[in-house]
Amino acid sequence: MDKSLLLKNIGTLVSGNIEKPLIDADAVWIEDGLIRRVGFLKDMQETSAQTVIDCAGTTVTPGLIDSHVHPVLMDFSPRQKQTDFLESEVHGGVTTAISAGEVHLPGRPTDPAGVKALAILAAKSFAKFRPGGMKVIGGAVILEKGLVEKDFEEMAREGVRVVGEIGLGSIKTPEEAAPMVQWARKNGMTVMMHTGGTSIPGSSTVTAEHVLKADPDVVSHLNGGPTAVSMAEVAKLVAQTSMALEMVHCGNLKVAVEAAELIVKHKALHRVIIGNDAPSGTGVVPLGVLRVLNLLAGLSPITPEQAHCMATGNTARVYKLNRGLIAEGREADLVVMDAPLGSVGKDALSAIAAGDNPGVSLVLVDGKIVVNTSRNTPPAARKPTVKAIG
Repeated sequence: MDKSLLLKNIGTLVSGNIEKPLIDADAVWIEDGLIRRVGFLKDMQETSAQTVIDCAGTTVTPGLIDSHVHPVLMDFSPRQKQTDFLESEVHGGVTTAISAGEVHLPGRPTDPAGVKALAILAAKSFAKFRPGGMKVIGGAVILEKGLVEKDFEEMAREGVRVVGEIGLGSIKTPEEAAPMVQWARKNGMTVMMHTGGTSIPGSSTVTAEHVLKADPDVVSHLNGGPTAVSMAEVAKLVAQTSMALEMVHCGNLKVAVEAAELIVKHKALHRVIIGNDAPSGTGVVPLGVLRVLNLLAGLSPITPEQAHCMATGNTARVYKLNRGLIAEGREADLVVMDAPLGSVGKDALSAIAAGDNPGVSLVLVDGKIVVNTSRNTPPAARKPTVKAIG
């Protein structure tokens, strides 16, 4: 890790804060993996930096946070028999991924001791293992019958931070889920709930009424995973709750656009988070989060910078993470990007508004460069230069 690193000549700086998506600044100073200053180059001592990144007028954003992945262990998907899918997402600007449950493990245990052991193992493993530099919040426990309050206390003590999608395990009804939701919250966990039609054998169809009664923190895939609830039910979840509303790539894209229009109307932009919902039957999509940004910014009233904040600061807030914002004291997980060669867009944000994936030039995690030119996005029109000074 570089002790001090300076990003200069930033053309556009996306904050991650949905209330103020853009920052009037052209430089970011990083020390010991944290953002220490955000401002103008004229006010910083460039010669004191160990590494200087000249962004050449391009766009810098917080690292994207994929709010919905289904890992198991390591960087391997049994569902799609694919390796390095998480590392591939880093090349799409994703620096953090949040497990919605290790549900694809062959022979996944469904007894209380087994699901608890799996959640603890995955949480501890991913706490030490960073595929391609990505931070993975692993070990989302799938709710099964027989779990008791002491199990949640133990899991939280051992590092489990998330309850995976309610509805993927044997706990199907709001009445069964309600006490477990309270136990999880009491122990600091964030609770997801599957929303929409059945996704895998053994899972259940979950309606808006089920979600309202169970009262989770996150409405997983509001636009379906992959089958969506009706727009009337989407409207209930937008208008009648304060829950986080997740949009995913592996869902119903028509409903995503219509839901986005409702969300703008109800001034609920701060509640939207963005994920992939992969690996799944839809496949493994390394650029899935970027493609959702394109969808929302290209076909709804949501702006590209607002969409970026949904995929960064909003998600960090929901999951209590010290990242997702370009602000002093936050973890220095950043992406440098620009319009791709040949795009009608003149910079990353206008390219996204036009429906083009931006070209990712650099990805930093804790102030360390983990990607130097993406292998998955188109080439950026302008590229930063990196200079080590001392």
